[in-house]
Amino acid sequence: MLFMIIERFRDDDMIPIYRRVRDEGRMIPEGLEYVDSWVEPNFGRCFQLMRCADLKLLQEWVLKWRGSGVSFEIVPVLTSAETRAVVAPFLDQP
Repeated sequence: MLFMIIERFRDDDMIPIYRRVRDEGRMIPEGLEYVDSWVEPNFGRCFQLMRCADLKLLQEWVLKWRGSGVSFEIVPVLTSAETRAVVAPFLDQP
């Protein structure tokens, strides 16, 4: 399953988080896959796409970041191709 992780940086300050990633890595447990990420120009939020089959891995990862100045919102998502396949049979219905 794919998950969009929305990280919010305390006081729009990503420096402590980037420093921790530099020094300790992403601290991702085995079985949780980092796909890619995007950051808002004002540094308020980071959007990370992650993949895993076991939601406990996401919980474990979030707990490793506890107290670091970042909060997480976890949103299950589907790719556009997956959504098109679901929607396709309904396109020709009135």
